Amino acid sequence: MNARRRLLLLPCAWCLATATGAQPQARLRRIGILGNARPLAMATSPLQTFVDALRELGWTEGRTVSFEYRWAEQRYERFAELARELVAIEPDLIVVTSGVTAALATKQATTRIPILAVAIADPVKFGLVASLAHPGGNVTGLMQPLPDWGKFLELAREAVPGATRIAVIGNPTNVVYPDYAAENEAAARRLGLKLQMIAVAQRDQLASAFEAMVATRAEVLVFGPDSVFINAIGEILERARALKLPVIGPTRPAAEQGAVVAYSADIHPVFRQAAAYADRLLRGARPADLPIEQATRFELTINLKAARALGLTIPQSLLLRADAVIE
Repeated sequence: MNARRRLLLLPCAWCLATATGAQPQARLRRIGILGNARPLAMATSPLQTFVDALRELGWTEGRTVSFEYRWAEQRYERFAELARELVAIEPDLIVVTSGVTAALATKQATTRIPILAVAIADPVKFGLVASLAHPGGNVTGLMQPLPDWGKFLELAREAVPGATRIAVIGNPTNVVYPDYAAENEAAARRLGLKLQMIAVAQRDQLASAFEAMVATRAEVLVFGPDSVFINAIGEILERARALKLPVIGPTRPAAEQGAVVAYSADIHPVFRQAAAYADRLLRGARPADLPIEQATRFELTINLKAARALGLTIPQSLLLRADAVIE
């Protein structure tokens, strides 16, 4: 009798839920994230900025959205394999946080799943989209244009008066490397500097790179915002300190950890804006219809403590242009 009563009550309970406005739970959306390496401090990383901004837009991890991460661990040749892994799990969106090389690998893996590329170099120049205003296809995102590399060499010459031998490390497996090398060489010729380009594809090649700098008596080291170097900032600065070699770096954390000068774009607002793009894509917008925006603000950071340790006096003209000075 009790079992029969429970069965009779079930339809009534369903009617009551419908009458009171209860709705079936929305489908959990899945976002694949392709990055170079897991952030050392997730809480302060640009990726956490992205996750937090998504939550403010109603996408809460575990309730309305889930994340599938794939990390290349600083090996760019793994991007193609990892992109295919993400495509195989059929996510609603793939977010690429590791530059145009990874974005191109992901585009080759799928023409159907929306791809959001964050902080990428010129996507038109490198064949990722048709145009910034009308990307076409399944890729959109936010462009972080490569700075004028002549600016880094100018800063090296200004921060270290009299220096003419500049070492620059770059990652030859990064699709932008040929442009990076060519622009540095052109800038060095224009500024009358002796440039030493050193190819470093993996972190374990840093030791031999510094040996090459010693052999040529490099006076300043410059490195750009490649993920391999960003994740090895501590080691790069430690090796440079041992040689009393001033460093011009690509991020404010580089200056905070000991680079004399850093020149960089503020990346956190870019990832916050990426969350707004992700929100629109998850709600049905087409990547082809979302113009690619670009970050333009660069900031100059000077570490006076690091300069003093090297016996350098930073010119007042450079200090006056700084956005931040570390005492």
